[in-house]
Amino acid sequence: MDVVALGELLIDFTPGGLSNQGNVLFERNPGGAPANVLATIAKLGGKSGFIGKVGNDQFGHFLNDVLTDNGVNTQGLVFSDEANTTLAFVHLDEKGERSFSFYRKPGADILLRDDEIDYSLIDGSKVFHFGSLSMTNEPARTATLKAVGYAKAKARSYPMTQIGGLLYGRTIVKQKKGWL
Repeated sequence: MDVVALGELLIDFTPGGLSNQGNVLFERNPGGAPANVLATIAKLGGKSGFIGKVGNDQFGHFLNDVLTDNGVNTQGLVFSDEANTTLAFVHLDEKGERSFSFYRKPGADILLRDDEIDYSLIDGSKVFHFGSLSMTNEPARTATLKAVGYAKAKARSYPMTQIGGLLYGRTIVKQKKGWL
């Protein structure tokens, strides 16, 4: 496998027009930066695989199907009966700039434990990629750090998708530099 990524896989509800009453309509879309990276790699002919957790709900199964349909290996995808799939509502200001409202208290993605990670996927990859959302809450933070440490020991490169100021306070961002 060329690239394996660990991180968030969620539903982005994006503005999809207005109802007859003038209310904003939202469309269900697959989201999550690590998953987007993997789908793009697969579309370009590479082999990719995802490690993460979604709810055992209609959204989680939809996301599994989307990844599979886009050629992404979902062997590392775990379904949770404890929490639902994370949802993000995307809001656009008058300039078209995005802001997000996350519904994940908790969301399944932040409940990923290190014992749920399929390390064989990392063994078989050239690059291990991870997203910053998995660093925001336990137990996903510990699971991510263990996976990064594992990839580092196996001499895999490990780029990170960072959302930075959106989810991290300044203190956490500064601390994060020492994590890796």
